[in-house]
Order: sequence, then structure tokens, then C-alpha cells
Amino acid sequence: MTNFATTRILLLWFSLLLLYVSNAHVMAQWPVGRSTKFFDFKVQTKRVSKLCKSKDIVTINGKFPGPVVYAQEGDAVTVKVTNESPFNMTIHWHGVRQILSCWYDGPSYITQCPIQSGQSFTHKFTLVKQKGTFFWHAHVSWLRATVYGALIVYPRTGVPYPFKHPFQEHIIILGEYWLKDVVQLDHTTIASGGSPPPPDAFTINGHPGPNYNCSNNDVYTINVTPGKTYLLRLIHAGLNTESFFAIANHKLTIVEADAEYTKPFTTDRVMLGPGQTMNVLVTADQPRGRYSMAMGPYMSATGVQFQNISSIAYFQYTGAVLNSLSVTTKLPSFNDNLVVQTIMDGLKSLTSVNLSKQIDANLFATVGLNVQKCHSKTPRQNCQGPNNGVMAASMNNISFVKPKISVLEAYYKKINGTFTEDFPEVPLQFYDFVNGAPNNIPNNTQSLNGTRTIVLEYGTRVQLIFQDTGTVSTENHPIHLHGYSFYVVGYGNGNYDEKTAKFNLVDPPYMNTIGVPVGGWAAIRFVADNPGKHDISLSSGAPLGVWFMHCHLDIHQSWGLGTVIIVKNGKGDPETLPHPPTDLPRC
Repeated sequence: MTNFATTRILLLWFSLLLLYVSNAHVMAQWPVGRSTKFFDFKVQTKRVSKLCKSKDIVTINGKFPGPVVYAQEGDAVTVKVTNESPFNMTIHWHGVRQILSCWYDGPSYITQCPIQSGQSFTHKFTLVKQKGTFFWHAHVSWLRATVYGALIVYPRTGVPYPFKHPFQEHIIILGEYWLKDVVQLDHTTIASGGSPPPPDAFTINGHPGPNYNCSNNDVYTINVTPGKTYLLRLIHAGLNTESFFAIANHKLTIVEADAEYTKPFTTDRVMLGPGQTMNVLVTADQPRGRYSMAMGPYMSATGVQFQNISSIAYFQYTGAVLNSLSVTTKLPSFNDNLVVQTIMDGLKSLTSVNLSKQIDANLFATVGLNVQKCHSKTPRQNCQGPNNGVMAASMNNISFVKPKISVLEAYYKKINGTFTEDFPEVPLQFYDFVNGAPNNIPNNTQSLNGTRTIVLEYGTRVQLIFQDTGTVSTENHPIHLHGYSFYVVGYGNGNYDEKTAKFNLVDPPYMNTIGVPVGGWAAIRFVADNPGKHDISLSSGAPLGVWFMHCHLDIHQSWGLGTVIIVKNGKGDPETLPHPPTDLPRC
């Protein structure tokens, strides 16, 4: 009997060994985290009261803002998302490079179909050589208005910050709040052909502050100790407005932008576009009192309605009595482009970088607005853009149309008819983009519609020039590239001219969202291998990927300002996308 039992155990062990060996090449594709962090996200509606009115909003786990995801560089992260709301949902991990995990990136109809009501999807990714301030947010319709939260990735154990350790850290999330249902607002805005209404309030960590009705007690406060230095992790989760941020009488020292360390740069105020993050140090070096932290609009476009009332939070010293010093913040003028340029000028990588001077793909993309001709039988309802036209937006005059299934699934399964691979690598024609743009609305301001993509070979060294245009209006556009960070090697005013453009190839900032200057241009560089060869030591690397590149102003994304970059598989498993997860949502 003993020999029989021993034989069974040996046979079972041998079978398991064979199973492991047969699947070893599959397992080796995935980066292995130092440890795994598990999180449970339940998409739920919650009744909230703000600005004198109550409404249902969509949340994660009933929290607004949502729960903070804490992790450490090299960790594997597993998040089960269960949709208990009546709305479709996806979650995007903004700034995470998704090494070998493109399936979990989150943009609807790009890498996955939405998680339908009553369904779930488990995200799995590893934080390969990444640390800093990230965030997660809904990436379907305009649900990002309330579905967002911080993702904080600390350095490995024993690795210090490249600056003196702060006394405390605080997360500051900038947002926008509407009294109307945001899903319905998205639908009605697009159906109208016109522009969206501005938010009813700006918010700091979900609180509007005392400048708005019924909000004297709906204020976020940081209590600080005199003489101590604090690290503020700023995150812009708003939908359609770029924002200035400042603290009355206090200097802000930028030490990180888009989860990459920078050389310290001290300023009175900062500007963040939606999708951008920034870490700043601030020292409580003023007389005891209550100092305003303010968020206000940066609006570079002309003829656009916007919210001009600032959201206020408090930077309050311990020991300050109620009637002690109270100092308000003075923000820049809403269209102060010089302040924005000065802040960008101050962003430099912490250390020098070794950029290759060889470029394999030299891409050029115009970004801007369009007005289409009205073809509706009910123009009063559907053609409320300028001159009875329909608002649109585009890259290289192509307005991106999201397909009915995800681009990644269609590419992976070779499903024809979902997208094309003919996005123009340069504009269809060159002209004075800023001052001579067509503006006989809507006769010469139309764009073409299509799900047109850029296809790159694995390892392609890319330079991409973004050029703002003056059609309808010049504007600062925060362009986000999924799956990558990139070096911002240059930017400037007017039309890009390679003969006069000045590039920084020594210490350019490494970002994932770049504000293309109003009436100007920005140049980025990256290697299309997301971002280098993978091995078991957790060096960076990735395979085939389908990566959304779009304006992070949600109305511009809805109007079509974006495209998709497809990076082909490289050689072997370490450069090949694994099979789709079994619980990938279906359309």
C-alpha cells in the first residue's frame, strides 16, 4: 500500500513538472513583481450633496475621490473591477507603461470593451522601473468627472528621494464638478454639435470650497506645523479645463513631473493640464495663519465659455486661532501664456540623458479644432457650432472614430474592417498653421473621419512634432500617450521650423502628457519598444501594443482629437504580447 501511494505521488509530481515545463514560455512573458498588491474596486453610484443640490454620482467603493492605490517600484498590482453601476466602465492606469500588459491599459474600444453592468474584469500589471505620482481614472464617456483616484508608487526599500525627506506628504487632486449627469451631458453635447457647458465648480480633493454656493464647510484643509516641509502630490483629474494652482505667500519647488524626478525648480504657481501630475515641496515658513490654496482656470482658447470662480482649500498652521491671519491667493490671469511657458522652461530631468541622434520615424501631427458642415434634418438641435456647423477636432485633419470592438482585440485576432493602418505621418498639406489656418467656417474647416492608426516596427526610434493650428482657435492641448513616457526635447511659439528650432538633448523632461503650446509646437522622442527589452531582472521592456494618443481635454477626445499607435511584436516571448485574459470584457 505504501509503495502504491508513493508511486501515485511521484506520478502526480511528474505530471505537474511536465505541466510547468510546457507552460514555462508563457509564464516567462510576464514581468514578476517583487510583491503583489491586491485591490478590490466596486463601481457604485452614491448620493452626494454639493452646491445646494443632491445627485447620484458614479464612484469606486462609494468614495469621491476614489481610494488611493499604494505600491512600490517593482510591485505587481492586481485590481478586480466589479461594475455595480448602470453605466459601462473602464479604468485606465494613467502613466503606467503596461509592460507586457497592454490588455489592462483601460481606454474603451482601444484596448478593451467596457465592463458592462453586473460584470467584472481583473487588471494585472507590474510597475517596472516606475515610481512617483500616478493616478487612475475612468476612460469611457465623461465618467472621469467623478471616477478617479491617486496611484502612489514609492521607491524600492532603502532608496531615498533625491531631496530631503519631507515631514509629511499630501495628495491634492484637482477636479471639475457638474450638477448635471455627466454621461447625459456627454451625449447631449455631442448631439448638439456645439460646445459643452463649463463645470459648475472646480474641486480640490472633491471639495469646491467657500467661493461656491452652500460650500463654506465643503473645504479641504491641510494642517501644517511651522518650519516643516511638505510634499504635495498634485494630480489634475479634471475633464475640460487646464488649471493654475498656488498657495498664498508660499513658494512651490517642483521636484517631479509625470512621475519622473526633475531638477528642483522654485516658482510661485504651477499649471497642470488634465492628465498631468506634479510633486512640489512647500515649507511652512510664514506667520501662523490660514493660507488659501487656490485652483483656477487657464483658458488659452478664444470664444470659449469657462468657469472663472476659483476652488479654495486651506493650508492652515497649527496654533492659528479663528480670527488670526487669513491670506488669499492671487492666481495668474486666465490667459497668462507667459506663466505657462516659464513653468515649462523650468522643467529639466534630474540627470543628464543619453539620447540617440538617429531617428527612424520622423512624424509630424497637427492638433486642433474643426467645424463640419451640417447634414442634420434638425439643424437647430444638432448644428449648434459656429455658423451652424458641427464641432470636431483632429490630428492631421483626421477625426478619430472609436470602433465597435477594441482596436487591440481586432489587431490581435486579425478582424478586418475595424481600423485602417494609413494615418498620415505628416499633414496632408503644409501652410501657415498658426496665422494662415483656414477659417471660412464651415466651408474649409472640415476634417475627415476614420479609425486610422500608425503602425511602427518594434524598436523604432521616433521623433514626433505636435503643431497647434489656428483653425477655429489656437489652444494649449495636453496630449497624452498611453504606454510610454517620452522626452520633451523642444517646444516653441509659432510654426515649427527645423532650421531654427532649439532642442534640449541634455536634460529634457521625461513626461507622459505634454501641453502643446497655444499657437506653437512641441517635439517629443521615444523608442517604440515600450520602452526597452524585458528580462527577468525587471529591466524595462514590452512587446506589441496598441496605444491611444489623444488630447486629455475630454471634449476634444470626444470630438476626435486622437489616434492609435500600434507597435508590432519583436522577437521571441520577451517582446511578444501574451494572449488576452480570459475575463476580457466583450462588446
